Amino acid sequence: MNTPNLSAVQRLARPTPGHTDRLALAVSRLREATAAHGPRIVQATSLGAEDMVITDLIARHALPIAVATLDTGALHAQTLALVPRIESRYGISVQRWAPAPQAVVTFVARHGERSMYDGVAQRKACCALRKLEPLARMLAGRSAWVTGLRREQSAARAEVAPQELDEAGRVKLNPLAEWSEADVWHYIGTHGVPYNELHDAFYPSIGCAPCTRAVSAGEDARAGRWWWEQGGAQECGLHVRPAAGEPRRKEEVAA
Repeated sequence: MNTPNLSAVQRLARPTPGHTDRLALAVSRLREATAAHGPRIVQATSLGAEDMVITDLIARHALPIAVATLDTGALHAQTLALVPRIESRYGISVQRWAPAPQAVVTFVARHGERSMYDGVAQRKACCALRKLEPLARMLAGRSAWVTGLRREQSAARAEVAPQELDEAGRVKLNPLAEWSEADVWHYIGTHGVPYNELHDAFYPSIGCAPCTRAVSAGEDARAGRWWWEQGGAQECGLHVRPAAGEPRRKEEVAA
């Protein structure tokens, strides 16, 4: 049973064996990537708990890594409220990349505001418009990007590597790959890292408002994402590779 009076930090944070070593390794990975890529590296933050840890590490260690997020036009108010909090707390500017306004107007006029519920293909088309196309522009001219992916997050991410190449040949750095949920929240609690208020309301994974709900005790952390869909990985396409020999749709390919 969920305990509504406890914050996410109170519920989830705890020190775990090896946390100090995993923290040092994450910082080392960020430093090495900065040295290798200079100004051509960016943190693509979802503004989730993991990404807030990474942003804190970037600021805390004065790493010259740009911080950018996707403003899909359908995010919760609580998610958007994090941007000015980050800028005030860390003295950095958060880049916001949004879908082309006319493209959104055209899509909604053709398919409706709630087309994501009409089938997986429609939902993925909405994700491609609101997330994948702006991400392609965010990454244009970059040689590396940083994400908050962790192996523990879902079965689809169980083998995520600390560093890999994306489909465009860029380095994709996942410095928290081996971290547990307890690690993430222990760091947040220890350092007073700002986080999305929805985490306190049992939203472990937060995306667009129409596509995210709270989870119940015992449910998978990704169960609140696209919960009406049956089977398949609960992903939008930002971190999913097609099967061997299967090309992505052209709107899903980063520039």
